[in-house]
Amino acid sequence: MIEKIGNFFREVKVEMQKVTWPSRDELKESTKLVIIATFIVTLFIGAVDNILSLIIRLLLGW
Repeated sequence: MIEKIGNFFREVKVEMQKVTWPSRDELKESTKLVIIATFIVTLFIGAVDNILSLIIRLLLGW
């Protein structure tokens, strides 16, 4: 059992050396993109929610 665990961690180490990590600049740009996309999706969902709420209120006469 101990041998299997040791083997697992050796394999993990080998695989982690194969990973291509993003540069600091690439990471910053990706983070900015995710924040902007999240903001846009939030605005879209909020607008759709308000429009649907208004339609439902008009249909129900509230």
